[in-house]
Amino acid sequence: MSTITKVALAGASGNLGPAILEQLLNAGFQVTVLTREGSTHTFPSSVKVAPVDYNSVASLTEALRGQDAVISTLASAAIHVQLGLVEAAGKAGVKRFLPSEFGSNTVNDKCSKLPCFKYKVVVQDALKKEVETSGMSYTLLCNGPFFDWGMMVGFVMNVKGKSIDLYDGGNRMFSTTTLATIGKAVVGILRHPEETKNRAVYVQDTATTLRQLLEKGKKAAGPDGWTENIVSLDEVVAAGWEELKKEVPNPASFALNFVKASIWGEGYGCHFEKLDNELLGIKEMSEEEVQGVVNRYVSSN
Repeated sequence: MSTITKVALAGASGNLGPAILEQLLNAGFQVTVLTREGSTHTFPSSVKVAPVDYNSVASLTEALRGQDAVISTLASAAIHVQLGLVEAAGKAGVKRFLPSEFGSNTVNDKCSKLPCFKYKVVVQDALKKEVETSGMSYTLLCNGPFFDWGMMVGFVMNVKGKSIDLYDGGNRMFSTTTLATIGKAVVGILRHPEETKNRAVYVQDTATTLRQLLEKGKKAAGPDGWTENIVSLDEVVAAGWEELKKEVPNPASFALNFVKASIWGEGYGCHFEKLDNELLGIKEMSEEEVQGVVNRYVSSN
């Protein structure tokens, strides 16, 4: 595959998009950011901005002409929009597509069956069809939960509030990665197109357990006054299915339950057995560096 130099980024203003944009620019890629028509978001002067109608394949195709790769970091609520983006990328002659994965191991059979990942799997199937029809290739990047973001918002652990949910006791290992490292992994994928072609790629800053993070939280914020909630993931998943039975289920409620299961549940594959860190130039964090991330959020939650 020829060198990738021109990259289109969809979802550049979300939680992950800015970190990927920064790393792409640092690495010297020519970046075009796709924005919804009427968007008021601003980007660095070196970035080309292309307003698009995400509901129009024609609009997306025109914006993607001449691009070597497309990276989608569209939010979960807009995952289905990627189907038009995939079709447009194929029509425009794009070489590589990275869909909005960036999380749990949706290639894992048990994980892929969770309803919160329905559209991710649909997009994966669409990409596989494009391999056959247009010759476009794809890469799925699996990195576990966002480590720094998860600490910042209290999803992984609330250091400032001294509380943590220990799912099934909190002793299962899981892979986790910071936003900046995910951006660096994307750069690594684009620089190694053949080695990362048409497969899932796995990266992590560290593999840890919730109990190990709790000990680091106590070092950072002090050992006293912690609330340690032992939570049954069977009950979390059951509550998710109950929410889905409602006439108008709340996606924010049921999706979060299933995502938690995909990270901390047994058999969902979020402790990555084989990593692509070395290929992508990603060095795992030392224990001191992991502690440093925890320390950062003692007063930032």
